[in-house]
Amino acid sequence: MLRAVYPGSFDPFTNGHLDITRRGAAIFDELIVAVLINKSKKTMFDIKERRMMAQDAVKQLSNVRVSMFDGLLVDFMRKEDSKVILRGIRALSDFEYEFQLAQMNKQLSQDTETFFMVTDAKYSYLSSSGVKEVFQFGGAIQEFVPEVVLLKMQERLHQG
Repeated sequence: MLRAVYPGSFDPFTNGHLDITRRGAAIFDELIVAVLINKSKKTMFDIKERRMMAQDAVKQLSNVRVSMFDGLLVDFMRKEDSKVILRGIRALSDFEYEFQLAQMNKQLSQDTETFFMVTDAKYSYLSSSGVKEVFQFGGAIQEFVPEVVLLKMQERLHQG
């Protein structure tokens, strides 16, 4: 069984993330969307909210599950018996950063491979931080995020 891990902060989970997840699910026997607990990053949503939104967004994909992790990705992968990291690449600037991460992960775990998937052109500009910024200035984001994320962000706005 070929099991891959698609890690990220997913704050929030976007349609670009969903696209990579769907396409990854078509390639791998099992795909784990791994929501990262990143203590150095200030997030809009806590880890449980991010996991719940991702779970709802991918619920129709039978070979995808959502998990959370803290610490080194390679440790999480060992625990999950996975040797493949799935990463989406939007632009050349993403590749440079992701290439460095892939090399670091390879140093930490020699049997780990990183699978880069080029983002669909219609999502090439899309980022979680961009979505949050547009939303905070009152812009429409329904084309950028799954419905569950849109509803959660609107709920957050009304809570103040």
